[in-house]
Amino acid sequence: MNDTMIPLRVLTLIFTGPVNPAVLVLEPIEELKDGCSRVLPIWVGASEAMQLGVAIEHAKTPRPMTHDLFLDALTNLDACVDHVLIDDAKGGTYFAKLILRQRGRLISLDARPTDALSLALREDAPFMATAEVLAKASFPYLFREPKDRTVELAEFDSFVSALTPDDFA
Repeated sequence: MNDTMIPLRVLTLIFTGPVNPAVLVLEPIEELKDGCSRVLPIWVGASEAMQLGVAIEHAKTPRPMTHDLFLDALTNLDACVDHVLIDDAKGGTYFAKLILRQRGRLISLDARPTDALSLALREDAPFMATAEVLAKASFPYLFREPKDRTVELAEFDSFVSALTPDDFA
């Protein structure tokens, strides 16, 4: 088993509707050795997406949410989130380890990736996936080159300046 850990970041969180699943899209922080850009989509339910959204935005709620309560308990036990490792994928299901640090010792807990990531994002802790998970569950993607805004604005200006009142009839 390849246990190389690839650091990740959140590319985006896409909400598709209140009853439909959402997708958290992760990407490697650095380009992979093969030069291919990849994304790791994780389909999540609406409540998990809300928790992730709060964590991504570092939003504060008037009352502590479950993840905030857990982090408060960790702090009071002199522990913190060290990192998260997405270490397996079977079908559309991912598996993760939440790694806690307490007084120099590391504690590994099985966790749902969404819970572990919600905690890591709140604590600005790193999260990663094994190279094996990226190899079997990620997808290649391409960025389109952004349009030159000056050309686009010049074309719009030309269009607007050529308009006449008859164009609106």
